Amino acid sequence: MWSRDFFLQQIQPPLIGMIHLPPLPGAPAYGGDLKPIIAAATADLAALADGGIRAAIVENFHDAPFWPEVVPPETVAAMAVVLAELRRQRPGLALGVNVLRNDPDAALAVAAAVDAAFIRVNVHTGAMLTDQGPLAGRAHRTLRRRRELGLAQVGIFADLRVKHAAPLAERDLAAEAADLRRRGLADALIISGPATGAAAALADLQTVRAALPDCPLLLGSGITSENLAAYGGLADGYIVGTSLQVGGRIDRRRVETLLAALDNRRQTASRKDIV
Repeated sequence: MWSRDFFLQQIQPPLIGMIHLPPLPGAPAYGGDLKPIIAAATADLAALADGGIRAAIVENFHDAPFWPEVVPPETVAAMAVVLAELRRQRPGLALGVNVLRNDPDAALAVAAAVDAAFIRVNVHTGAMLTDQGPLAGRAHRTLRRRRELGLAQVGIFADLRVKHAAPLAERDLAAEAADLRRRGLADALIISGPATGAAAALADLQTVRAALPDCPLLLGSGITSENLAAYGGLADGYIVGTSLQVGGRIDRRRVETLLAALDNRRQTASRKDIV
């Protein structure tokens, strides 16, 4: 499993941009041509990279309504084509794959094809009630499939109580996080707000950090240049999409503003350590 130090070696600066793909082939809103999808994704990646971010997750965000657990072959094929082009254009960036709603097998397949650094899994252990119905984690299968594909270096970043969902039964958050890390063998845990763009609860982050001091923790939604400092450096990384967008696409100036806020938080923390 990834340690905090290893995470920061791989993802530096500790910001992961979110690239929301337009509707892909097979989705109800697909426009019939893959070329503008590739163009939008490459423009987003360029804005992230030119703004200073060195990692990105690519997901089929606009394929709603989502398949619950197994996406069709055309989704996997389209995502592989798009990510292969992103890899070709920006070979030095760390790419991640998230296949919505919850298909880690497909994400691993794309990761194998494009040399991705990590995948995101919305429900890795436990069970959640979602707008796709109940979803159960398949950590047992995902970890074995990763080994079968020879992808031991590919991190599994797993959501803890993923957004747009509710747990089927209430559990102690610290115990749930510990199971996700120690029994589900997640390489990093993601803590989000209740919906896309909604901020996570600071108390949740504090609880999980106390329970898992060496586990990489990421904030998965709601991060802005204005609220970054409020989390007090408890998170090791930040997944950012909505606040970087203008008209649904990544804006370089917003990327630069967020990076400046991160640098400012680091400098402030450093001065406090000296004092």
